[in-house]
Amino acid sequence: MSKKVVLVTGANSGIGLALCERLLTHSDQIHLCLACRNMQRAEAARTALHTSHPGADISLLKVDVGSLQSVLEASKEIKQRYKKVDYLYLNAGIMPNPQISLKAFVTGLFSRKVISMFATGEGLLTQQDRVTADGLQEVFVTNVFGHFIMIRELEPLLCQPGNTSQLIWTSSSNARSSAFRLDDYQHTQGVEPYSSSKYASDLLSVALNRHYNKQGLYSSVICPGLVMTNLTYGILPSFFWTLIMPIMWLIRIFTNTFTLTAYNGAEALFWLFNQKPESLDPRAKYHSYTSGLGNSYTKPQKMDLDEDTAETFYEKLLELEGRVRDKHRAQEDRR
Repeated sequence: MSKKVVLVTGANSGIGLALCERLLTHSDQIHLCLACRNMQRAEAARTALHTSHPGADISLLKVDVGSLQSVLEASKEIKQRYKKVDYLYLNAGIMPNPQISLKAFVTGLFSRKVISMFATGEGLLTQQDRVTADGLQEVFVTNVFGHFIMIRELEPLLCQPGNTSQLIWTSSSNARSSAFRLDDYQHTQGVEPYSSSKYASDLLSVALNRHYNKQGLYSSVICPGLVMTNLTYGILPSFFWTLIMPIMWLIRIFTNTFTLTAYNGAEALFWLFNQKPESLDPRAKYHSYTSGLGNSYTKPQKMDLDEDTAETFYEKLLELEGRVRDKHRAQEDRR
């Protein structure tokens, strides 16, 4: 297959769909695989993309990265379809049952910290997590571990002799070390699983580069900025966003982190598609920015993390992978 194989998880809406639109506009020499949990929405996304790009080469893949069985089945399907994967966009993610402190929100809205509050959600957002059928925390497995298992399963396709491949994670400005603990990396004891999971993906990306660069596989993380997507709208009632949207557009004059639209939020994801992975900084987070005039651009920022912590976290994921696979094999044997 001469075309570049590009697989995007969570591709049926938001910045995932916007990325797909931008990639197809940029090049007709790609095979685009929309990896989604909801196949009805995935089909609708493919139809919309074919409307604007009639000759586009687009396939669908059913995968729920929050289910290890689904990830294993999808990975098997990928290996049957393709000989290589050039770009794996690890974009799917959840923020379940977000709760917001209205007092902190109103106070922050009229303070000097308003930009930081919107950009990071620090002190503002909590979530209610739950345990999945695999016995894992849902946010952790969906945002981090499910993708990790997919990478491990697809190693033969990602690590091809003479070929370079890219892993590109959708992280967040909400990724904070204060929400993450190595002794509780699934965040079972806290109330900020989303922030913890995004910091975990930052750590994992650094560790993956350490282990896979010599095999031609490179990992990067991006921050889409403040984007109005289904995930964002789930934080507050839609009418409230309508009321404060003029304020947010006004604030964008003073800060470039308010990308607001999915198209702008996908800027860094798209920018990385056009870069030589060997030239990228493995410890940088690539931010989507939009100027007050509406011009989008990408800017790297060094991540505040420790490489030893990243390596320890990677080792813990390998240990968890072993336990999970043993449990899965035992369940299969009983069937």
